[in-house]
Amino acid sequence: MEKTLPIKNQMNGVFVHVTNLKVSAKWYADLLGLDVDLDRVVSPVYNIPVEGTTSLTLDDHTFDPEFNHTISSSPIFNFYAPNIDDAYQYIKDKGIEIVREIETVGDTAWFNIKDPDGNVVMICNC
Repeated sequence: MEKTLPIKNQMNGVFVHVTNLKVSAKWYADLLGLDVDLDRVVSPVYNIPVEGTTSLTLDDHTFDPEFNHTISSSPIFNFYAPNIDDAYQYIKDKGIEIVREIETVGDTAWFNIKDPDGNVVMICNC
């Protein structure tokens, strides 16, 4: 008999810590080709509508005056891009800062960008 654990082997959401919720909501929506009504973006969190079972929540921590936004130099998550070259050109055309050029290992290719707060996000073909 298989034991049921209190924590599931499943990711439900990714939280991205931001300093300006409306700016970040607009940036992520634009990156993903989504419309966003900035009047509906209200602190402290905004959920970017993404496909699949994992959510993307932007969090500006207005409820936590002690919060200190710290940026990781490593990617905090990735977005899927089936054609890495097309994705790279799309990012360049948008003027988004690329912090790591395309790298390829076997069939896997990726590159890294920065969001408005300096959070590093990976664009990856898997």
